[in-house]
Amino acid sequence: MSKNEDGNLSKIRNIGFAAHIDAGKTTTTERVLYFTGRIHRIGEVDEGAATMDWMVQEKERGITITSAVTRCLWKDSIINIIDTPGHVDFTAEVERSMRVLDGIVIIFCGVGGVQPQSETVWRQADRYRVPRLAFINKMDRVGANFHRVVKAMQDKLGARTVLLQLPIGAESRFEGVIDVLRRKAYYFPEEDGEIRQVESEIPTDLKGVAEECREALIEVASEMDEALMEKFIKEEEITEEEIIKAVRKGTIECALVPVLTGSSLKNKGVRKLLDAIVEYLPSPVDVPPVTGINPKTGQEVVIKADKHAQFAALAFKVATDPYVGKLTYFRVYSGTVKAGRRLLNVTRDRKEKLMRILRMHADHREDISEISAGDLGAAVGLKFTTTGDSLCDEEHPVLLESITFPEPVISVAIEPKTQADSDKLMESLMKLQEEDPTFRMKVNEETGQTLISGMGELHLEIITDRLTREFKVEANVGKPQVAYKESIKTPVTTEGKFIRPSSTGKGQYGHVVLTLEPNERQKGFTFINKVSETVIPKHFIKFIEEGITDSLLAGALAGYPVIDVKVTLIGGSFHEVDSQGIDFKAAASMAVNEALQKTKSHLMEPIMAVEIVTPEEYLGDVIGDINARRGRVTSMTPSATNTQTIDALVPLAEMFGYATDLRSLTQGRAEYSMEFRHYDEVPKHLSDSIVSRYYTTLY
Repeated sequence: MSKNEDGNLSKIRNIGFAAHIDAGKTTTTERVLYFTGRIHRIGEVDEGAATMDWMVQEKERGITITSAVTRCLWKDSIINIIDTPGHVDFTAEVERSMRVLDGIVIIFCGVGGVQPQSETVWRQADRYRVPRLAFINKMDRVGANFHRVVKAMQDKLGARTVLLQLPIGAESRFEGVIDVLRRKAYYFPEEDGEIRQVESEIPTDLKGVAEECREALIEVASEMDEALMEKFIKEEEITEEEIIKAVRKGTIECALVPVLTGSSLKNKGVRKLLDAIVEYLPSPVDVPPVTGINPKTGQEVVIKADKHAQFAALAFKVATDPYVGKLTYFRVYSGTVKAGRRLLNVTRDRKEKLMRILRMHADHREDISEISAGDLGAAVGLKFTTTGDSLCDEEHPVLLESITFPEPVISVAIEPKTQADSDKLMESLMKLQEEDPTFRMKVNEETGQTLISGMGELHLEIITDRLTREFKVEANVGKPQVAYKESIKTPVTTEGKFIRPSSTGKGQYGHVVLTLEPNERQKGFTFINKVSETVIPKHFIKFIEEGITDSLLAGALAGYPVIDVKVTLIGGSFHEVDSQGIDFKAAASMAVNEALQKTKSHLMEPIMAVEIVTPEEYLGDVIGDINARRGRVTSMTPSATNTQTIDALVPLAEMFGYATDLRSLTQGRAEYSMEFRHYDEVPKHLSDSIVSRYYTTLY
């Protein structure tokens, strides 16, 4: 066993690469694998040869669709890497990766800077308090500006940046990087096919700015450590090791964001990025221990990263492998588990057998006999486990915090082309739904129509493509439809009684009184229990909540799910003999259905955050088109390349076919990206039309 594989948790880094689409995540990952010796030939994304983009759909489109896991060694550390997608339609892949990672490298394009998906992944990292490094990539491209991107990080993301590096030149004159801390310059020549890193002195014209940045670095580092602050005040010498230790502390506490730079495509700066990952990002023992709940006692359990403790892990991804079947990716938080062992899925209260443990390198599998705390692996043989489930020893159950995902915003109708495809279609859709928490399948009971829902047009396009290629199912797909929601405007109180007397034995009795009222926008569903246990016993409450949530799946206006509603249980009664949980579930469902009929409802539609980069001469036309689509421009930012970046909020319903229209408006010179931002009320005249169209389709 090598020094790196001896189970020393402090030598493990579980990190991810995340960014806006086309910022260079997969290209950077490819270089990391090459320089660490994991691969011996660099594969390019544009050629469909990147190691981590292994799916056929990824190779064809040159984008990352699914998060891929790999492992490499750098110096004396193990680095587990998750390469995540940049396209907003696949944001769930980033979400589940953030949940299990200890650190992340967020990559920014040196030209585009902070783009919409950059903000999204930053917010996700904030939500899970994931320490991060920033890597400003593509410094060799026309329009690249290192300091502009740093300023945008500070202004748009609120990041407290600390510059570890400075670029030497920019655009076609980009030559290398300056290590601010060590006062050295690094160049990256390619000679005889070998990509080298050459250390040199800092160019004379950059020495002044490099010293200023070093002083700022020392000042920030001293704020992270009291002993260092004392040295700084007394103007005593501070060593490189002390600065690294203090910046690392600030990074792990999410107080600082170290910034590096380079050009991954040109192999510049990647070795220095690897050094920074090891030096500044945390190991499993550096981050706060995760907490869980003992389902038997309800008490909080602290789970420390210790391979000798009781086993606890979280499943964060499910995939269908053509050779081994269902693959369940998981992060081990404590303990050690061997292949062939029985485990408890606490989330579903089901026993599982871990048949095989695999170490993944993209789509390549390596069998291992055991896996310990701080590591990532994939399991074969888990029948019931899905994304967000907790796995542990049968004798020591612990429920970890699960993973939440955004709701789908777009739907299409789908039907099998032949009768033979019918059963295969439903089976395949269920497998895809198990893999992807943001993909939903629903059969409309009134029309018998099957609807599939996802995060965007590309998301559903990939799903239907996989049905044909991977699952060999032929299907007809309808036009995209907006996934509307409903909400209520006025509070209402209703009573639900489910009473079935029996002359021969035990009857049925459930009685609840509920108040439904509008919740704060974006708050979703909130349930509040205000009755004592003498009115309704505690063990019936979860059934009441289940009945409420089931009924909110279809509103009274047009059958869309109801959101942003607060439901309060204010009364009811039970029968000592006849009452069961299912009776209260039925009573709650009756009360909610009646309330939805009584209250005033309104339609809600998904609003997208749209970023458009257009040459200045088309600015007026583009803004006029946004206004015509019921959009609202929130900001405009000019750039040095005579382009304008427009940020706008536009209803998704108005964005179908926008790519073609934008090309026509700007002679193909503009580009755009969009992501879901929130739900908002549909104007009355459009709402009436949508509801009318729904009932016309129904009858």
